[in-house]
Amino acid sequence: MLVVDDEPDTADFLRRVLSKDGYQVTVLTDPTRTVDTLRETDFHLLLLDLLMPRLSGVEVLELVRREDSDLAVIVATAFPSVDTAVASLKLAASDYVSKPVEPAVLLEAVRATLARKGITKDPEAELHRTIGRTVREGRARQHLTLRQLARRTGLSVSLLSQIERAESSPSISSLHRIASALKVPVGDLFGER
Repeated sequence: MLVVDDEPDTADFLRRVLSKDGYQVTVLTDPTRTVDTLRETDFHLLLLDLLMPRLSGVEVLELVRREDSDLAVIVATAFPSVDTAVASLKLAASDYVSKPVEPAVLLEAVRATLARKGITKDPEAELHRTIGRTVREGRARQHLTLRQLARRTGLSVSLLSQIERAESSPSISSLHRIASALKVPVGDLFGER
């Protein structure tokens, strides 16, 4: 992720908090370099200060949106206002946090923002989502209800529903039963095609 904050101490604090939680972080204290940096490297998230010299955070966000309309952006400001919040949201900011931001609040905002974009640090959770989506799509292709799939597999409707919603970790035996009922190789349930 890219952190843009003109205050070196704040930028370093944000970098340390995010890095400690396992994120790869690049820091810029010069907002005029933001767009060039985004062009050079693929980032999943931009954490952007609003009140900066030369270019405000809103101006930076306007430039960023001309280049990338999908980049997740969290706006951070020590001077929150309705006007800046509205301006940020109009430019598709994903979240808006007040500084000084508590590490737990920052990390929750980052996790929630990335999750809304389908980006996760947890490969096991991503695997569960892939399995759930694949089972749901396979069931839909065959026009099967959960009850019908439960009958074919000998698994409960509740368990199948939890697997489809990625709320339960299916056993190998359950995956084998589901794959057999859907008439697909087990590997297909993992998104391998």
